[in-house]
Amino acid sequence: MTAASPSPSAAVRAYRPALREGVRFSPALLRGPRTVRLIRHPVTGSAFEVGEKEHFLISRLDGTRNLDDLAPVYAERFGRRLGEEHWTRLLGLLGTRGLLAGAPDPAPPAPEPAPPNTFWRGSRPMVRDAGATTARLHRLLRPLLHPVVQLPLCAAVLALVVLLVVRAGPLIGAAGELTGQPAAVAGIALFLWFSITAHELAHGVAARHYGGHVTEIGLKWRLPGALLYCTVEDYLFLPGLRAKLVVAGAGAYLNMLLLVPFGVVWTLLPEGAAERPFVAGLLLLGAIQGLGNLVPLPPLDGYRMLGQLLGTARLAPETRAYLALRRGGRAAVAAYPARARRLYPAYAVTAVLLVLLAAGGTAVLLFLLLR
Repeated sequence: MTAASPSPSAAVRAYRPALREGVRFSPALLRGPRTVRLIRHPVTGSAFEVGEKEHFLISRLDGTRNLDDLAPVYAERFGRRLGEEHWTRLLGLLGTRGLLAGAPDPAPPAPEPAPPNTFWRGSRPMVRDAGATTARLHRLLRPLLHPVVQLPLCAAVLALVVLLVVRAGPLIGAAGELTGQPAAVAGIALFLWFSITAHELAHGVAARHYGGHVTEIGLKWRLPGALLYCTVEDYLFLPGLRAKLVVAGAGAYLNMLLLVPFGVVWTLLPEGAAERPFVAGLLLLGAIQGLGNLVPLPPLDGYRMLGQLLGTARLAPETRAYLALRRGGRAAVAAYPARARRLYPAYAVTAVLLVLLAAGGTAVLLFLLLR
């Protein structure tokens, strides 16, 4: 007489799954009414979104716990029972995506077809192998990234910002003389283009320094505007908030660092020197280029930094979605947590004020330069 084999239900309950090595989680991010996390496959790089309940369970799959071990802590945390159906569905999802130890790697996701480029909008890579290029630059520049070097450079950038604020009047006055100097204007434009390119490479080098992977550096245009971009594939999975802020702010920091020698030159030039208009214009326009990137509006770097500081995903689109729902009354946004009901309207007001401030500041600056 043979012993009866365990039922499928008993086998599922007894199973002690383990995540495969190298699976990475993003921090908790507010997205609309939900708090979500992204999970990234260590081989294919594919990522998908889960809620806090799923993350609570997935992060505890170390090969030592089964359903009966996790059910009590799940009930204590969320005030509801962990059902066998939920457990089975979660394991099926992880197994299908190759995230459990011993599971085969899934086929890498097919890249979404890029929309065709037109005269009016499109994008084009400008570096053949962005990952290899930023890796070489990182190896070359790594000694300069040490805190012993960076702390004095940060102090120099702060001193430059103080100089720009204190001497704003004379700088604007001198820059106004550029209207009759086309060669000087062309030189400033050339420097600013170089600075923009260095800006994107700085993002890539900083990402590489924290273990990130740069997939593309290129040009994106939507006429009449155009900008360079740097894509860090695993930005949300970089180690800690500091790394994300440094990577996002590296471009603006380098832009300002490139202006430091010109700030020194400005302080040494005598009144009436022929070089003053060129140096003043370069400092003003360079500072607008660098510091302007820190404004928290999409697609600027400051917007990405603010999203990380607030722990949010897709802040601007979710703000628009919230405001659209809010027109239907409070009941329409009842599913949103209290934090979201405060944050999204606050960001909407802030964004409007920033746009108005930028428009007003630009008008005032043009008036002073032309006067």
